[in-house]
Amino acid sequence: MPTALIIGASRGIGREFARQYKAAGWRVIATARKPEDLADLTAHGCEAMPLDVNNLNDCAGLAWRLDDEKIDVAILNAGVFGSRTNGLQSPQQEEFDQVMHTNVLAAMRILPLVLPMVENASGKLAVLSSRMGSIALRENNVAWLYRASKAALNSVLKDASLSTQKATCIAFHPGWVQTDMGGAGAEMSVDVSVAGMREVITKSSRTQNGQFLNYDGSPLAW
Repeated sequence: MPTALIIGASRGIGREFARQYKAAGWRVIATARKPEDLADLTAHGCEAMPLDVNNLNDCAGLAWRLDDEKIDVAILNAGVFGSRTNGLQSPQQEEFDQVMHTNVLAAMRILPLVLPMVENASGKLAVLSSRMGSIALRENNVAWLYRASKAALNSVLKDASLSTQKATCIAFHPGWVQTDMGGAGAEMSVDVSVAGMREVITKSSRTQNGQFLNYDGSPLAW
């Protein structure tokens, strides 16, 4: 039975990844911060593990609990948006720290711990980025702190891809999805987005290592 690790599975895209992989017959290890979310994941057949990605001890504890695991697919989904600013509005220090710690520092802590487990299975590792993190495709400066964090996450993923000869590492834009972050007026439902990314992950090979892809597999410029 293949194993999927979903980091940040309490709601939205992460929860849907856990649901779809479980429905497909996979063993699913899923993380969340709140006890009620952990209980919900357990009730749906997942192996729920507590994890606050901004807590260094939690990250180390996850690595200890998963020591020597073979992870066929790992998804790093945890992230926050911050303020929807317009123009060059300087962020407050507290908000800068929250967004950058959650979207970037957490990845720099977690990927070195998880990547060896993915390599054990010659598996796939994906981070949930955003088209808003692309510099080449940028057309406005709305939410520039979030954009900066996703551009940095893309850099982290690219470096991870250069650090492995066995795993396939991908950065995804999930599309504009109907989640708490995307809003009810977004273009697509969460199940369509996740189904698309799962298909891309399934079909991907080492030739896609280090790429930035749309949810349907089409390449995106950095």
